[in-house]
Amino acid sequence: MWMPLIIFLLLALFIIVAIELRERKRTKSRQADGQNDGQTAKQPENTRPQGCCGTHLVCEKEILLNTQDVVIYYDDEELDSLAGIPAENLSDEQQAMLREVFSSLREEDVAGWCKSLQMRNIQLPADIREEALLIVREWRSR
Repeated sequence: MWMPLIIFLLLALFIIVAIELRERKRTKSRQADGQNDGQTAKQPENTRPQGCCGTHLVCEKEILLNTQDVVIYYDDEELDSLAGIPAENLSDEQQAMLREVFSSLREEDVAGWCKSLQMRNIQLPADIREEALLIVREWRSR
């Protein structure tokens, strides 16, 4: 008499655990792709997050990818050689290195990459910076 009830409860428990594991796997996958919940939250167009000063390429109040102060590399370790060099002093070859990495990024990775560069003290030339700002603004407005 109790056997069907026990089987039903075990089956229900199994389904709940399976759903929870699937959701955790999805969350980890989104974080690995740089698409965590903070990044997909939509902001109204032409507005900044509350408390944002608007002067940074990546808002300090809305860190899209990196909630910790840990540098995330985008297969761009060679750019560490540019740390501390002012953007106006970058050679054509160094600017080409930055352009090459920038052009290989997915749109959703641009903000995280810019944050990574800031943390590594790497400055972007004005043309790449403006293009990156445009992409970040468009991505946030979606």
